[in-house]
Amino acid sequence: MTENVWDYPRPPRAEPTARHVVIRHAGQVVADTRRAVRVLETSHPPVYYIPPADVAAELRPTPRQTVCEFKGLATYWDVAGVVEAAWSYEEPNRGYESLRGLLAFYPSRFDECTVDGERVIAQPGDFYGGWLTSDITGPVKGGPGTLGW
Repeated sequence: MTENVWDYPRPPRAEPTARHVVIRHAGQVVADTRRAVRVLETSHPPVYYIPPADVAAELRPTPRQTVCEFKGLATYWDVAGVVEAAWSYEEPNRGYESLRGLLAFYPSRFDECTVDGERVIAQPGDFYGGWLTSDITGPVKGGPGTLGW
């Protein structure tokens, strides 16, 4: 089934998914799960949040923090030696409790990220962490000229 990013809600929706999400880097499996929560937001491809128990790589918190107007204060993580490669909401805002402590990964910072065996294309730009697959359509935010969308 095809999904258009312009049909996704704003504010975003967090929903569990049984899709098989795998991240590989430097010859190792960083994460492997069928228990992700995906966040869907207008003009963005899905972002997959993975339970820490399904992450096989070393995680180190960094001093960086940002604020999402919907989800709250984000904490950033170095993953398997990759700087600020993931983020989490340790105390998410009301409505996003299902994200508490789960890790979202920037697919552009790893050798390979897949969803159900399909290699992901990273959302354009270096701020957003969306995962583009062949079932996601519509122009997506992140590239040059899209900041104001």
